[in-house]
Amino acid sequence: MKDEIWMRDEVQSPCVKLCAVHPEERICVGCYRTIEEISTWSRLTHEARAKIIEDLPTRAPSLAKRRGGRMGRLDR
Repeated sequence: MKDEIWMRDEVQSPCVKLCAVHPEERICVGCYRTIEEISTWSRLTHEARAKIIEDLPTRAPSLAKRRGGRMGRLDR
């Protein structure tokens, strides 16, 4: 019974600790969330988080791949 209290069915953050906002698209190049989504994540409902997570893969192609730096070395 005690363990059930700490088990939560929440949508986890998609953060990959590569936090940089694309200057044109205005989304994080690591997790593809907008600044507003990142800043309000902890206050969003389970359903709102799930919807954002579902939408993230469609945002990835809008970012131009950088040639150098860390993003250039990542195989995304």
